[in-house]
Amino acid sequence: MKTAKIRLYVEHRLGEGQTIPLTREQAHYLFGVMRLAVGDAVLLFDGQHGEWRAEVVEAGKRGGVLLVAEQTAPQRDPPDLWLMFAPIKKARTDFIVEKAAEMGAARIIPVQTDFTNSERIRQDRLQAHAVEAAEQCGGTYVPEVCDLHRLDRMLADWPAERRLMFCDEGLAGHAAALAGDLPRGTPWAILIGPEGGFSDGERAKLAAMPQAHAVSLGPRILRADTAAVAGMTLWQQVLGDWA
Repeated sequence: MKTAKIRLYVEHRLGEGQTIPLTREQAHYLFGVMRLAVGDAVLLFDGQHGEWRAEVVEAGKRGGVLLVAEQTAPQRDPPDLWLMFAPIKKARTDFIVEKAAEMGAARIIPVQTDFTNSERIRQDRLQAHAVEAAEQCGGTYVPEVCDLHRLDRMLADWPAERRLMFCDEGLAGHAAALAGDLPRGTPWAILIGPEGGFSDGERAKLAAMPQAHAVSLGPRILRADTAAVAGMTLWQQVLGDWA
């Protein structure tokens, strides 16, 4: 079998000998854009059963079929980590979702804060960005991208067992690190604020939560998309699967 250079996420359980029908969009990508043909190899993952090598057995303009041959990598799930962020401009929101998927978020939750400029998102489009990021970075897991949630409601019903790393732009320039002696392997979330920052009411709610840990992301106030990457990096290096 030829060397596989393309990875594809499929919504079918994968196993040896399984045949995978392609959607019209997948067929167009593989055969129209990437110019694959019968006999060529593709790497597949379904988000639950690792990565598998498959061969093209039928190729057409509107569809096709792949035959699963062998497993090439085990399933690698991320830590139980949510990334919560206030949506910003379209391209920068796309960037946040893509990087969160690459860096190991298990769930991505856009939140409506008091100062959030965007009041709606295209959840299906953002989910597609998460799939593409997982395909390109070698991941075997695709994080769920949720629809827009109101932050105040989420904080009011916050799970007692889930800790919250609150990236507070008000602490820029101050020493407020994420303690390395916090318990590992427990559920966590990271909260990134909007371009206008958090309101006084939101800060008060977060300060009153025993699960919340306010941290500084350095001496300068970061843009929201930069803060998301910095926050993910900090958490992963101290408490995640990078440490």
